[in-house]
Amino acid sequence: MSTSDPTATPTTSDLERRVDSADSTLQTVRHAAVALGANLGNRLETLQGAVDALGDTPGIRITAVSGVFETDAVGGPADQPSYYNAVVLLRTTLPATSLLERGNAVEDAFGRVREVRWGPRTLDVDILAVEGTLSEDPHLVLPHPRAHERAFVLAPWLDADPDAEVPGRGPVAELLKALGGEEAQGVRRRSDIRLRLPE
Repeated sequence: MSTSDPTATPTTSDLERRVDSADSTLQTVRHAAVALGANLGNRLETLQGAVDALGDTPGIRITAVSGVFETDAVGGPADQPSYYNAVVLLRTTLPATSLLERGNAVEDAFGRVREVRWGPRTLDVDILAVEGTLSEDPHLVLPHPRAHERAFVLAPWLDADPDAEVPGRGPVAELLKALGGEEAQGVRRRSDIRLRLPE
């Protein structure tokens, strides 16, 4: 018999109803893709630190980490060191704006300085796409407005998720192929080093 008394022994149907009700109040879990890049300091250590910091964030669970790709610097001052790039896939209950704030906080924790546009940096954290979210906010355009034309984003994204798509642009595999493939734009897979999922 159904009862609203929380001290009474609930029936199976009571438990099912309560679980269903609780489920409907939970925040939606969305998939997201985040790009990481570093070309100053210990690049591999920094990228791993960023993966771990994101993984330690309440409301975020990292599900996959790409291989590491070394990339010639694009734009900005000449003679920059090459970048290490990677993409992490995650599930999150955070809204996209909170994910952005967390990404910025992780950048700051690793000494990111924003003085020169596309200048060298200890860490770059870019949100590429968040499931079900389109945004034209100048602080957070989603999907990332240049992801589809950057091999250093597409190559690790494809490595992390062979079925990935850039919303409104098409499959990552096709976009990368149109740019010339994995080694386009000076992108080189580093099979000798790797990042690990947070424990």
